[in-house]
Amino acid sequence: VAATGGLTWLAKTGCTTTTDHHYVVPRDAGDVFEAEITAAAQVGLRFHPCRGSMDLGQSSGGLPPDHVVEKLDDILTGTQSVIDRWHDPNTGSMLQIAVAPCSPFSVTESLLRESATLARENGVRMHTHLAETLDEERFCRELFGCTPVEYMERVGWVGPDVWYAHAVHLDDAGIETMARTGTAAAHCPTSNARLGAGIARAADLVNGGVTVGLGVDGAASNEACSLIEESRHALLFARAKGGPQTMTVRKALELGTIGGARVLGRDSEIGSIEVGKLADLAVWKLDTLAHAGITDPVAALVLGSTPPLKLLLVNGRTVVADGRVTTVDEDVVASDVARAHRDLLGKA
Repeated sequence: VAATGGLTWLAKTGCTTTTDHHYVVPRDAGDVFEAEITAAAQVGLRFHPCRGSMDLGQSSGGLPPDHVVEKLDDILTGTQSVIDRWHDPNTGSMLQIAVAPCSPFSVTESLLRESATLARENGVRMHTHLAETLDEERFCRELFGCTPVEYMERVGWVGPDVWYAHAVHLDDAGIETMARTGTAAAHCPTSNARLGAGIARAADLVNGGVTVGLGVDGAASNEACSLIEESRHALLFARAKGGPQTMTVRKALELGTIGGARVLGRDSEIGSIEVGKLADLAVWKLDTLAHAGITDPVAALVLGSTPPLKLLLVNGRTVVADGRVTTVDEDVVASDVARAHRDLLGKA
């Protein structure tokens, strides 16, 4: 229910392709990956779910409670199973799996190294949270004697098949390492501001040659969860940090389109309107009162009030038409989400 609600709302904000870093895998909760993969298929979005994991509980010096972590062997077996069952590497794929230990403070070095080997043996991408908070910076310096990026390079977690979520607290050397190795970043400006984590050096990353896409993160740290709003916030926060010439509206839109496609390794298929690419298209109405008189349509889209979404096509299939999702009943989805929310609060 949660996945259906989140994916339906993402579609209404112009998103054709998304990824989820699901790293809590309860032993008695059924198949959480099948649940969200089924939801994505019903809504009709192109989906890159990450088989996340944690194996460093509080009793061993990690952040997560012991009851939510898994054993290393169970993680590797479970991850292989998800890849074998769901990953589709073919051109035009609607479903690809990534391997995703959660973060430096919730996983062991053994998990990072062995999951990297597993991912590369299977030809799938690798994802983790990195450099989101100053606490993480201190954790890595105290335990590993280095920055988070230096630690990732030490354990084999850099390369053109790797992307980090957040990447807020990076020094120049970290940015250079990411650029040199082809490691990408998912910039989540709204979530980082919502949590007070900081403002990522998005312009420095881009100018330094790092591939950058945009993420909404999740509803726990971003109630809006609007993809198009992330382009706006990426621009505003970059300029607030670096001045009026720091980022253009076209670069901000690029981060949310071809930038995201590059992060996921899909830029030869999606992310721009070109002959031979897949029909993943968002069409916005810019003839409304809110946009009248804004000369540049890209400025109207990125900086203006969020316009009505006229049409969303994913692989040529209509997912949104005239602002309404066509693949699921929005009212039923909203009711289901509200009911599940009440049930969870009651159980808590």
